[in-house]
Amino acid sequence: MKIKTIEQTDMTLKVELTNVPLSYASALRRFSISEVPCMAIDDVIILENSSVMYDELISHRLGLVPLRTDLSRFVLPKDCECGINLGCSQCRVLLVLDVEAKDDTMTVYCKDMVSEDDYVVPTHPEIPIVKLSSGQRVKLEAYAKLGKGNEHAKWQPVCKSVLKEVDGNPNSFILHLESVGSLTAQEIFLKSIELVRSDVQHFENELKGRNI
Repeated sequence: MKIKTIEQTDMTLKVELTNVPLSYASALRRFSISEVPCMAIDDVIILENSSVMYDELISHRLGLVPLRTDLSRFVLPKDCECGINLGCSQCRVLLVLDVEAKDDTMTVYCKDMVSEDDYVVPTHPEIPIVKLSSGQRVKLEAYAKLGKGNEHAKWQPVCKSVLKEVDGNPNSFILHLESVGSLTAQEIFLKSIELVRSDVQHFENELKGRNI
C-alpha cells in the first residue's frame, strides 16, 4: 500500500491510496465518520434559564458545538472505571455557562463557556447559543464526553469524508477528509488506520480461535 499526500492543512486532508483494496479504502472513509471518537457535550444541568429558549433546545445546541479533543488524555465512558453517571476527570470535562443580560439585549456565544480544561474548548468560539433580553439569565453545567459518530452525529469528527476512484486505476483512490475542528484531519486519518487495523486483527484472532 502506498499513501501520497495531495493536500494537507489542520482542517483538510486529501490523500491518494495506491494498491489498496476498495473494501479497505472504504473502511477508512467509514471509520473516519463513525468510529474515530471526539468530545461533545452529552449531559447538561440547567440551573437557571429565564431566556425565551427551552432548556431542551439549549442543551441540543450545546451538544452540537465541536470541542477540541485530545485522545491521549481521555477514555470512552464505557472504558472508564469510575462508574459515575457524569464521569470523572478521566472521561469527561465540565464546562460552565453563567451569563446575565444587564442593561441591554445580548447574544451568548460559545466563548462565554468556561471549561475546567484549557484544551477542551469550543473550536469556533463565535457560535451563538441564545439571545438574552435585559434581566434574563442562563446558568448551567455542561459535561463533555468522548463518543463515536455511530452513536450520534454530534460525535462525528468530520463534516466531509469522500472516497473517489482515480480515473483509469481501479486500485487507486483519493480520500478527502474535512474536520469539524475537534481533531486535525491528519489525526482522524491516522486514528482510522489504527482502528481498522485493530478490527482486522481482532477478526483474524477470532477465526484462529474457531479453527476456520
